[in-house]
Amino acid sequence: MPDVKQIIAQNITELRLMNDMTQAQLGEKLNYSFKTVSKWERGESTPDIEILVQISEIFGVSLDSLVKENGIAVATENNVKKQKNYNRRAIMLIVEASIMLAALFAFIITSLIIGKNGFQILYFVYAVPIVLIVNLILNSVWFNPHNNYYIVSALMWAILAAIHISFLYFKMNVALIYLLGIAGQIIIFICSFATKPFKKNK
Repeated sequence: MPDVKQIIAQNITELRLMNDMTQAQLGEKLNYSFKTVSKWERGESTPDIEILVQISEIFGVSLDSLVKENGIAVATENNVKKQKNYNRRAIMLIVEASIMLAALFAFIITSLIIGKNGFQILYFVYAVPIVLIVNLILNSVWFNPHNNYYIVSALMWAILAAIHISFLYFKMNVALIYLLGIAGQIIIFICSFATKPFKKNK
């Protein structure tokens, strides 16, 4: 079994170097001398639990990762994944917001040119399925594809609502079109259930 002192020593050293920090700078943050930090990193002594907590907070890692072999590498990898997912979700939100902004822009311009006609609301009605299509594509590429069933379901109802509202503009009520939605929802549910991974009983 690896020596815990050496593991902690290696992890502290690795974190300090990754953050371009000297032993003196780390010691200053912890109110210890650089000699004490040097002893920690050589494994000659180990900081107590309170200091380990402070070290974990300084470098933004869990206390658990400080005392485990390869804990820093795993923590760093997890942080990179979290940051990547955060960036991807931000991109998704920006794209979706841009679509709605485009719909708002079209609504304002058309209203100024034509005046109050009523059809301008359709820009927002059509923007919703477009947003969901973008969401579906990006989720398939970046996130959990199994969530696509929820997105496809929302997309189906959004398209049916868009068709219904469009026909209402021409004084035609096609509410029966939602029966297609019920049938489609059943199919989506069956597909979602059928593609769930089978778990063997141990």
